[in-house]
Amino acid sequence: MLAALSIRNLAVVESAQIMFDRGFQVLTGETGAGKSIIIDALSLAIGGRGSAELVRHGCDKAEIEACFEMEEDHPVWQVIEQLGIAAEKDEQLLIRREVSVSGKSTSRINGQMVNLTMLREVGEWLVNIHGQHEHQSLLKVDHHIKWLDLYGEAEIFAIKQDYTRTYEEFTAVRKQLAELNETSMQALQMQDLYRFQIEEIAAAKLIIGEDECLAEEKRKLANAEKLFQNVAESYELLSGGRGLDSLRKAQQRLQDIGAFDSKALQPLIQQMEEAYYQLEDVSFQLRDYKDGIEFNPERLEQIERRLDELSMLRRKYGNGTLEILDYLQRITMELETIENKDELVSKLEQRMKELAGDLARLAEKLSTARKQASVQLATEIENELRDLQMEKTKFQVSIDRLADGEHGLESDGAKWKFGRDGWDQVEFLISANPGEPLRSLSKTASGGELSRIMLALKAIFAKVDRIPSLVFDEVDTGVSGRAAEAIANKLAVLSRSCQVFSITHLPQVASMADTHFCIGKVVEGDRTRTQVEKLSDKRRSEELARMLGGAEVTETALSHAQQLLTMATARKSN
Repeated sequence: MLAALSIRNLAVVESAQIMFDRGFQVLTGETGAGKSIIIDALSLAIGGRGSAELVRHGCDKAEIEACFEMEEDHPVWQVIEQLGIAAEKDEQLLIRREVSVSGKSTSRINGQMVNLTMLREVGEWLVNIHGQHEHQSLLKVDHHIKWLDLYGEAEIFAIKQDYTRTYEEFTAVRKQLAELNETSMQALQMQDLYRFQIEEIAAAKLIIGEDECLAEEKRKLANAEKLFQNVAESYELLSGGRGLDSLRKAQQRLQDIGAFDSKALQPLIQQMEEAYYQLEDVSFQLRDYKDGIEFNPERLEQIERRLDELSMLRRKYGNGTLEILDYLQRITMELETIENKDELVSKLEQRMKELAGDLARLAEKLSTARKQASVQLATEIENELRDLQMEKTKFQVSIDRLADGEHGLESDGAKWKFGRDGWDQVEFLISANPGEPLRSLSKTASGGELSRIMLALKAIFAKVDRIPSLVFDEVDTGVSGRAAEAIANKLAVLSRSCQVFSITHLPQVASMADTHFCIGKVVEGDRTRTQVEKLSDKRRSEELARMLGGAEVTETALSHAQQLLTMATARKSN
């Protein structure tokens, strides 16, 4: 669960440290007090998009820290391990996010810096934030298939994986086949050019590293005369002059007097002896090198011609021998493809036919699994909606195929449109009142009905996705009376299996909370800041009275508020 949230310099929040409990927690306050800023801070902590506009005016950066307490067997620890983040499973999970005034952000998990993608991978296992935009996602038919697949993941996931792999191979083969057919004329024109280039490169008989060796040999041949002269003079100075002879005589002089002061002179005699043998060896090597110097103008000319040839090949085909050989390999394969185009096309067409058959089989299998899951999902949603004062509501998941006579997959004597998710089009249908036909959510559901349907879905998915903290940002929009009370009851029941947060303006919802936070604005000097207060029982009654009666808290409103709390306590105990 989320144990604590620390916020500094985020929008109107100067500083806030909030300690959370298990169960159902509400955040209330006047419109514009900053309730949504708390949710924005939590969103940033789990990888939400940050911007410089969120930084409090006059500050360098905004800072958010979130502390989570997680069970040892929760999947988030496996995700953390896979990302290479050091953490013990019995430790708290600490996330820190900073957003600078320049718009740059840094993130850390348990002190280790991570990028935003890694933070999101971890965050999606910690908190699920439901805001008003998710109401609208219910109206988008293309989102419904994702909801259904998530619900039936245990049976659908493996089939969908097989389908996705087959679909990706099918689209790759189809693309390759289309490219072959589209470029056949151009390929035929390139055939002669490829053959010429292959012959030219092959005739050069390239050897890796040859140009470096030839350049070295060229330098020696081009400077052979100077090499010979200098080496010969060096050899003469060592062996024919007084070099070695003088060193030998000096050594003999020291040996004659070495016995008189052996401690001082003997090391010097030994060093001179070693120096003599080393210089003698250098002299022999200079003699051999001098004798091996080659004067060969014809070989020099041959090397220059070869280097010119290699230079020409580099200009045409690559910066070095390796690049030229890579190019040779590539055009050889392309030429082979062109020359065997008909055979390759035939193989691709056969493979595409096989894959199309596999896709149709897997799409049918996927569709069957979805239909089974859809019946269970519809039943569970209707049960949840009964708890939310929508007793007469009928809910159904429609699964249909769209015909596609040109590019579709064939099954049952017809061709059907298919894509990455199969060939199913999934749509949620609802009949809110007896006698009305089932219709699309987008055409029949009101705002209050959408709120309750979304809450029903969240209640169902909370049983399978193991997200420890759910956040509902005004999920009770558009409802009142008994429906508001039903939503409050549902949130309270849901909080028994996970930590639930709700931003609400409804006293019926706020009264059912286990913990109540009030968000308010304080003006100090010429600055406004938001403060978060964890309410005592007395302050709770006052806040509920404000929500019931407005700015002026009357005795009647206080009495009604206390009655709400008493009734809420009784309902929770049941």
